[in-house]
Amino acid sequence: MKVAVFSCKPYDKRTLTHFAATTELSMTYFESRLSMETISLVKGFDAVSCFVNDDINAQVIRLLKQQGVTTIALRCAGFNNVDLEAAKAEGIKVFHVPDYSPTSVAEHAVALIMTLNRKTHRAYHRVKEGNFALEGLMGFNLEGKTVGCIGTGRIGAAFCRIMKGFGCRVLCYDLHPSQTLIEQGCQYLPLDELYQQSDIISLHCPLNPATHHLINKDSLDKMKDGVMIINTSRGALVHAQEAIDALYSGKIGYLGLDVYEQENKIFFEDMSSHIIQDSVFQLMLTFPNVVVTGHQGYFTDEALNHIAETTIDNLLHHQSDSSGARQLA
Repeated sequence: MKVAVFSCKPYDKRTLTHFAATTELSMTYFESRLSMETISLVKGFDAVSCFVNDDINAQVIRLLKQQGVTTIALRCAGFNNVDLEAAKAEGIKVFHVPDYSPTSVAEHAVALIMTLNRKTHRAYHRVKEGNFALEGLMGFNLEGKTVGCIGTGRIGAAFCRIMKGFGCRVLCYDLHPSQTLIEQGCQYLPLDELYQQSDIISLHCPLNPATHHLINKDSLDKMKDGVMIINTSRGALVHAQEAIDALYSGKIGYLGLDVYEQENKIFFEDMSSHIIQDSVFQLMLTFPNVVVTGHQGYFTDEALNHIAETTIDNLLHHQSDSSGARQLA
């Protein structure tokens, strides 16, 4: 099988090459994203491997079919960038990596909490400049605080366990409550009650029509003044402009983002010598109580190896595993 790997960075190439070395897969790596502009690159390939910001819409899928592509192997858990109905109609199989070290993303969410709370991002620069003053660096104890977790799948559950370890009261919302988390002392509540009671709210749910712009003016109005919002899931869960309005008013006291709704234009690239053509994003970066990272929550050695291994396995077998979790269409 000949595989075209899109959105491929050097670290992806290293891990994929390692796990494909003993197989008959022929891997060709492209740094560019798969889209209508790059669809010509798939000529002569049997499969494509894509990442979170590749645009695999119905038109792209139709052209993949015309080029003879039979398989799409995503190197991520999320699949909101893929038109699954179109893939099914064209007979193209779609696979994903449903579980790649959930702890990595959960721990990054905690890193954002700790950074915002103890202001280590500001303290670092102060000390580098010889400024050891503490004024403006006041934080708070996490112990005893109420933390709301929206979405308690693998990543959300890992996040809840960590926050319980800090001595937090953990509230959860999910359509399918976890009995294990309940036994560990977490409490499931309706979403509005979670909004009202939480000091910190962390998002760990998928992006779909029901969760699109979940954090917006209406939901923010129900929250405590000065609430901390953390998003390591999907950018479009947060309405960016309305989050900025809430930062101005003080409704949001802290905002930590590892994802952003328009990230496909900027994330995973070195934009340091470019003018970022996104005034909302640029404005967000000016707030001292906002920390943004470039979708690195998953970026650990363990996670990258698991992603590569599962992707290669999906390509080799062309079928779901025994649980049926890997195949989407």
